[in-house]
Amino acid sequence: MTYEWIIKIISENWPMFLRGAGVTLLISLTSTIIGYFIGLLVGVIRTISLPERGPKRIFLKAVSTLLSMYIEVFRATPMIVQAMVIYYGSALAFGINMNKLFAAIFIVSINTGAYMSEIVRGGIVSIDKGQFEAAHAIGMNHVQTMINVVLPQVVRNILPATGNEFVINIKDTSVLNVIAVSELFFQTKSIAGNNFRFFESFFVACILYFIMTFTITRILRYFERKIDGPQDYILYANQMQVETTEDMLVRTKENKINRY
Repeated sequence: MTYEWIIKIISENWPMFLRGAGVTLLISLTSTIIGYFIGLLVGVIRTISLPERGPKRIFLKAVSTLLSMYIEVFRATPMIVQAMVIYYGSALAFGINMNKLFAAIFIVSINTGAYMSEIVRGGIVSIDKGQFEAAHAIGMNHVQTMINVVLPQVVRNILPATGNEFVINIKDTSVLNVIAVSELFFQTKSIAGNNFRFFESFFVACILYFIMTFTITRILRYFERKIDGPQDYILYANQMQVETTEDMLVRTKENKINRY
């Protein structure tokens, strides 16, 4: 029976499943954090206003062009192809033999950074221009405006998209089996190759992927609610406004009575 095989596969191979799930979480978490900071840096640089003329304009234009090329290349090509080119291509072209785990984190990080940079740029663009003008009016430069005014709002607004990237990375690490990284998919493929029970083996992997993504999603939703604050603050604010209005009416009536 299928369920008997599932139980047998889990009981015999649970250390390999756990090891693969651990490597998957390590790669996805580390890469999401690194890619997040790459995206912040690239997003901020790409929103710097260009001067009308001069060497600074040329320099910023060149940097912006290079960053745009980086974003377009990594968003327009599959991660599995990027893994093959970076890992095997660096060894063949430059003689660089990268550690598999390091290569996996590097590949997923720069891929995540390309997507996060556009998310960050969209978050910065969504901020009202009046805030930029007000910051510049009190003497802040672009960096100070970003650090003190814009980025705190952007970080809060892009938290759902960042969590979504984390969940995507958990699933996308499966493509790293092409460079023999021992993540969950690679371990499951090895288990299935040993017992020839592919359905049962990958069914267990499917459950593990679901547990990881579902748990991470719930944890991120919890933090999102914490950042959003209490749900009754609007009601409380309206109540305070009503009480303030009633107090004003009472004082007005008292003034009229005292006048007469």
